[in-house]
Amino acid sequence: MTAPQVRRLKPTDLVPIGEIARRTGLSVSAIRFYENKGLIEPVRSGGNQRRFLRSDIRRLSFILIAQRLGLSLAEIEAELARLPQGRTPTARDWEAISSAIRATLDARIAELTRTRDRLDGCIGCGCLSLEHCAIWNPEDRLSKEGPGPRKLLG
Repeated sequence: MTAPQVRRLKPTDLVPIGEIARRTGLSVSAIRFYENKGLIEPVRSGGNQRRFLRSDIRRLSFILIAQRLGLSLAEIEAELARLPQGRTPTARDWEAISSAIRATLDARIAELTRTRDRLDGCIGCGCLSLEHCAIWNPEDRLSKEGPGPRKLLG
């Protein structure tokens, strides 16, 4: 097996941190935070300035979207680790990540829907203050299953 061919970067392939911040809407400090977490990796210029691959705009945008969807930084890191190092990710690379998080998103959507639909009734918290609690959770029987709103989280 031969080593993968590394493409020589052109100056237009690299973007300064300020431009990355402008394009993503992130602060420079947030970009540095993600860099420190290893989610993006800058290239250093001759003057030791951070330069990022243009494709890092997509990586940072993915991070923003994934966080809004409720993914933890560890989950985001695991998905980004699936992307290739040393080359711009392809549509197929991003498709693989999308497929991988789809099940997680579907489960969260189901949980949110269930919570929305049941929130106004007995949730199994043990308060026994609603008329329905006497029917659905008489004498706080759900407390044997553990703490919290058992009908929603249990």
